[in-house]
Amino acid sequence: MCIHSDDFRAYAELCYKEFGDRVRYWTTFNEPHTVSNHGYAIGVHAPGRCSYWYDQTCLGGNSGTEPYLVTHNQLLAHVAAVELYKNKYQACQKGVIGITVNTYWFVPTSKAKHDIDAAFRALDFILGWFMDPLISGDYPHSMRFLVGKRLPKFTDEESKLLKGSYDFIGINYYSARYASAYPAGYSVPTPPSYMTDNYVNVTTELNGVPIGLKAASDWLYIYPKGLYDLILYTKEKYNNPIMYITENGVDEFNNHKVPLQIALKDPDRSYYYYYHLCYLQAAIKEGANVRGFFAWSFLDNFEWNAGYTVRFGINYVDYANGLKRYPKDSMQWFQSFLKRS
Repeated sequence: MCIHSDDFRAYAELCYKEFGDRVRYWTTFNEPHTVSNHGYAIGVHAPGRCSYWYDQTCLGGNSGTEPYLVTHNQLLAHVAAVELYKNKYQACQKGVIGITVNTYWFVPTSKAKHDIDAAFRALDFILGWFMDPLISGDYPHSMRFLVGKRLPKFTDEESKLLKGSYDFIGINYYSARYASAYPAGYSVPTPPSYMTDNYVNVTTELNGVPIGLKAASDWLYIYPKGLYDLILYTKEKYNNPIMYITENGVDEFNNHKVPLQIALKDPDRSYYYYYHLCYLQAAIKEGANVRGFFAWSFLDNFEWNAGYTVRFGINYVDYANGLKRYPKDSMQWFQSFLKRS
């Protein structure tokens, strides 16, 4: 194991020792893809690294190599923490441990095989990047073929440890994208980059029509059926693991000029949750091993590099007046939903 894994193992052991008598569910990483992509491919999150040709404001980096190295180290750190927990703490603390991945669902822009293949390839480069090593001990074949020597390799021992290194898989799902293949004869991008290695054109609209209603965040388009498709895809491809929907939600802009009584009205959020939960129920009825659902979020929060400019909560936080909290209409909807369930 590299030093990164040793450090993470030491941190995990401290957590197990101090909190293991009360914590029954552990996730080693939340959204590791966001760390690799946003931090080291496009540089919009800390530590702000990417290739100079992609964004001259990045603090150094290489978008064609660093994201793959970061994910590789995250997976090795994950398995180090899981191995420690299972061998030393799980029997006495009686908890479970997994990892939480995040992904879009990808809808092919046509019924042509090359576009369908492109959608699955896009999934390989986000979801499969983490899930395939946990199932098979190696990265997806499409990544091995397209990334080549820039994609790190696991030792036989690492591969063996990775296989089955989870009790459950957490899934964060918010939105979907259209996917199509690059045109025939498309030349190899130079210089290479994680963003183009998959040879997929990813868009938010088809023929000028968005894939769903746009939320406040520029990346979030409402597509509830994507949750259903994603869960069933995970069920079929990855042996139907125990799954928890660990994040699912939608945001609105934070407008401090809007009166409180208006700010608490959020029908789009109630709509979002209603249809996502309907599709979740449908997936469960088809045999998906989903054990729980978590809305993002109980409260308005500091949202990555968007800060306090957007609100994801079902409870409104008044930042200007002592962080006082007020239930939004979606909170009332959830209460009613839970009473009916």
